[in-house]
Amino acid sequence: MSFWENIWRHIRQALGAPTGGERLSFELDQELTASLQEFAEREARETEEVAADLLAYALAQRQSAQEYLLRWRELSPREQQVVALTCLNYTNRQIAATLMISPETVKTYVRRVLRKFDVNSKAQLRQTLSEWDFSKWPEMLS
Repeated sequence: MSFWENIWRHIRQALGAPTGGERLSFELDQELTASLQEFAEREARETEEVAADLLAYALAQRQSAQEYLLRWRELSPREQQVVALTCLNYTNRQIAATLMISPETVKTYVRRVLRKFDVNSKAQLRQTLSEWDFSKWPEMLS
């Protein structure tokens, strides 16, 4: 099995697609191939090694994103509101005023959410969900 067929098999396996039987083919377009080769040259590494590392990284990122989405879905609506406003850099007092709850209640929600996302601070939570767009939440809560 060629290097690229092996990579393609790993991708399909990671995404839950069947991997047996049929012969798979995988081709990169010229621009992507050139970029990959240039990157490998800069790193003084083999192109296949860089491709494998990039693919492993992408698959790990996808798995993390799926895990965070599952955690998000397990939050209560109020916890989701607190997360959204926290990720928009609202202070606990601002969150409390927006949601019409006490700052102590906000602290309780924040502690629960940090535990559920397995992070230690609001900054880590923001970093974890930095790719998510919470910009519409303030209007939704008004």
